[in-house]
Amino acid sequence: MNRALLVGAAGAALLLNLTGCFTERQNEGAQLYATHCASCHGDQGQGLQRLIPPVAGVDFMAQRRADLPCIIRKGLKGPLVVNGISYNQVMPGHEDLTDSQITNLLNFLHTNWGNQNQPYTIREASELLGRCNGSDGQ
Repeated sequence: MNRALLVGAAGAALLLNLTGCFTERQNEGAQLYATHCASCHGDQGQGLQRLIPPVAGVDFMAQRRADLPCIIRKGLKGPLVVNGISYNQVMPGHEDLTDSQITNLLNFLHTNWGNQNQPYTIREASELLGRCNGSDGQ
């Protein structure tokens, strides 16, 4: 009986540690956006008039889903159209973010500010990052 109690206590402790781990990362996408994206795309994803495209309520995320992980990792240069408006500025890449951070950032963007897109899995984001030699396996 003591052994069962010990195993149960160990299981509960492990569960609490895992829950803490996930809780700490729960708002990671929002935090990453605030740190890496908001200065250009706006604190509510509104963009900057015709200079920098919005990320709130945009068609671009659904249309270019397979490209987004690499756009975040490597950046983007050249013309693009978002919600029917043309933009042509340079977006810097974020080589310092891990695959899981890019996944969390994209999932934040995909589910906020009127965007209702399917979330990414880490596996999907890593596979897509592999297309641009951008996956770090983390």
